[in-house]
Amino acid sequence: MTTTDLHALTGAYAVHALDAEERAAFEIHLAVCDACRQEVAEFAATAGRLALASTVRARPAMREEVLRRVTTVRQVPPGAAPPERVRRGAQRRRGLARWALAAGVAAAAAFGGTAVWQYERAQDASHEAAQEQRRVEDLAGVLAAPDAKSRSAKVAGGSGTLVVSASRDRAVFVASGMTAPPRGKVYQLWFADGGKMRSAGLMDPDRGSQAVLMRGAVDGASAIGITVEPAGGSKQPTSSPVALLGLPA
Repeated sequence: MTTTDLHALTGAYAVHALDAEERAAFEIHLAVCDACRQEVAEFAATAGRLALASTVRARPAMREEVLRRVTTVRQVPPGAAPPERVRRGAQRRRGLARWALAAGVAAAAAFGGTAVWQYERAQDASHEAAQEQRRVEDLAGVLAAPDAKSRSAKVAGGSGTLVVSASRDRAVFVASGMTAPPRGKVYQLWFADGGKMRSAGLMDPDRGSQAVLMRGAVDGASAIGITVEPAGGSKQPTSSPVALLGLPA
């Protein structure tokens, strides 16, 4: 894939439309391309705004309209014994009124529920877009930091590179060609702190090549480890590490 091809992937990356190999290649390119980082941030923000634009609100007058229509239905005076024809007509009208009221309330609930659901979805999309933008900026910031140092090793049938920036106190793990974990399992990253392992996030089990911004600060860790854990991860390692990488000096 050429540099020109990579420049054209900013929109697809922002809306998660790349496959695993394309995403991994683009994230490496993103670390050295200011123009692409800016475009990704703009596309992600635009996607959030478009989601908000689809919100539909119920008409404020709907409740008043339903109540007004109910008042137009003729009622039988208390104690009166109306003729059978009038009684049947009144029963029909009451039935229609109840049906109209129920339908109106149901419609209001449906439209109101749709508006709330769409608004919540739009809020979620906007929040996710902002999170993705921050993640991309942080990941690219570590990879492109002037003091970034790296160390590589063979990992699970492929290779892995640990990139650390002391000034940012963050680390990125870049995987290439790693074998997929067993079904129902996931690779979990850990910081080694004085004999203790601190979780640093999960890798995508469906992607053998990926760049992962490790969760939390490096904070004096001496190494990182990678273990195979149940889907969702573990609080502490439950298996022997498939790889241990010392932090680059």
